[in-house]
Amino acid sequence: MTKDSATASQDLQPQIRISFKKSIAMGPGKADLLDAIATTGSISAAAREMGMSYRRAWLLVETMNQSFQEPLVMTAAGGQHGGGAVVTALGCEVVRRFRAMERKAAASVKAEMEAFTQLLQD
Repeated sequence: MTKDSATASQDLQPQIRISFKKSIAMGPGKADLLDAIATTGSISAAAREMGMSYRRAWLLVETMNQSFQEPLVMTAAGGQHGGGAVVTALGCEVVRRFRAMERKAAASVKAEMEAFTQLLQD
């Protein structure tokens, strides 16, 4: 394997998406959004940090909240002191379990991913 293909194999990762009914309940982008909300305390700040519109972030949060038994994100309306958002205990658990599945999936197909990478253009 060349140095470039070795770098490419490190960049390639399988992606997991958990479908529920007709929507994606959880995927890498939604997990990243939950992490950003937890860090910033705000859906709009998380959206800016991720380079997406507030509307897109809000729709993703809404989909996640509707997909699980309880909301993953709780929001407070704006006002004199501003609004905010927090990732709930369930949201933290969902992200933790999702990241564990990502790691297990990547480890289980590591050899195949390395072989697959060799088929890609440099």
